[in-house]
Amino acid sequence: MNTVELAKLLRKLHEETDENLREEFSRSLSFQDGFFNRWDRAKRLGFGESTQIYNSVQVLGDVNIGSNSFVGAFSVLDGGYAPVRIGSFVSISAGVHIYSHDTVMWSLSGGHADKRIGAVTICDCTYVGSQSVIACGVTVGRQSVVASNSFVNDSVPDRTVVGGSPARVIGRVIEDGDQLKVVFE
Repeated sequence: MNTVELAKLLRKLHEETDENLREEFSRSLSFQDGFFNRWDRAKRLGFGESTQIYNSVQVLGDVNIGSNSFVGAFSVLDGGYAPVRIGSFVSISAGVHIYSHDTVMWSLSGGHADKRIGAVTICDCTYVGSQSVIACGVTVGRQSVVASNSFVNDSVPDRTVVGGSPARVIGRVIEDGDQLKVVFE
């Protein structure tokens, strides 16, 4: 089979997969995210039971994810310089970038300053909104929320809601009887 025939075959496979996804789940995904199973990928990477990670997610270096977590399409988990630890029941939305290093001062100094390096931890039962960036050295506490499009460069306490660029506290997660509730300040 030559490359032209292979390309035709792959296009046909993508079209059939896409049609099936639209019929069954009302969604259309890129070839890689529609064709490959996100639970199988998480298992192959050694992540926790029932965790899902889209095939378009970049996983670099030392990354560990607990059970029942989700990492959305086109995210970056960069543990290339220090560990990235993501707990259980964590939802990382599409396009989130988590970095264990920062090269700002290195670049500005013409390579004279060191890169800033630090582990990142996202604790259990936490939500990170789409297109957010988590900087090196940050811990996002248990049962916390990072609003979409946020830049988190300081650690976030348990049960705290942050948003903005740079992220600031905008609310709390509180107990209301047997339920949890998000309350904005």
